[in-house]
Amino acid sequence: MSAPLLRIQPGGLAARRAVLARRIRLLVAATITYNVIEAVVAITAGAAASSTALIGFGLDSVIEVSSAAAVAWQFAGRDPEAREKVALRIIAVSFFALAAYVTVESVRALAGDGEAEHSTVGLILAALSLLIMPVLSSAQRRAGRELGSRSAVADSKQTLLCTYLSAVLLVGLGLNSLFGWSWADPLAALVIAAVAVKEGREAWRGDTCCAVPVGGANSLTVQAEETDACGCRPGCSCCSGAAK
Repeated sequence: MSAPLLRIQPGGLAARRAVLARRIRLLVAATITYNVIEAVVAITAGAAASSTALIGFGLDSVIEVSSAAAVAWQFAGRDPEAREKVALRIIAVSFFALAAYVTVESVRALAGDGEAEHSTVGLILAALSLLIMPVLSSAQRRAGRELGSRSAVADSKQTLLCTYLSAVLLVGLGLNSLFGWSWADPLAALVIAAVAVKEGREAWRGDTCCAVPVGGANSLTVQAEETDACGCRPGCSCCSGAAK
C-alpha cells in the first residue's frame, strides 16, 4: 500500500513560497553581516600575528560574502528562478577560488614560509564561528530545499564549509599555541580545499538533488514516500552531503 499523498492548496502554496523567500533573504543578510565582521577581525588579527591561517580564514569570509550576495541578488528580483543559473555560477567560482587560495597558502605554510604567533583573538573568533555558522547554514538549507532553490542550498553549503574552516583554524591555532605544531593547520586545510572543489562542481552543474520545491513541476501533489527525513529524493545523500 502506497503512502498517503500530501496535498497543498494553491493559495497556501503561494503564501508558503513567499515566506520561504523572505526567510532566505533574512538569512543571507545575517550571513553577509557576520562574515563582513569576521573578515575584518580575522585579517587584522592575522596580519598582527603573521598567521596565514587567520588571513586565509578572513579571505574565506570575503568569498562567503560574495556567495551570499549572489543569492541576495537572485531573490531581490521579481523572478528569482530566472537568475538562479547566474547565482549558481558565482557560488561555484567562489568555491574554486577558495580551494585555490587555501591550497597555495597550505603548501607555502608546509614549506616553512613563516611561523604564526599565538592569537587569542583568532581562537575566540574561530570558536564563535564554529557555533554560529552551523545554525545559519542549517536554516538556509532547510528553506532552500523546501522552496526548491538550488542557489540557496549551494550557498548554505558554502556557509557550512566556513564552519569546517573554523574548526580547522581553531585546531590549528590551538596546536600551534600549545605544542608548536605549525604543520597541523595547513594539512587539514588541504582537505577543506578538496571539499570546496567538490561543492563547486556540484554548484556549477546545478545539482538539484537536495532541492525539493514547494509546488514544483509535478503539480501540487507530492508522494510522501519519495523523500527521506531530510527532504531528499531516492538516490540522493543530502543528509550526509550536508555534513561533509
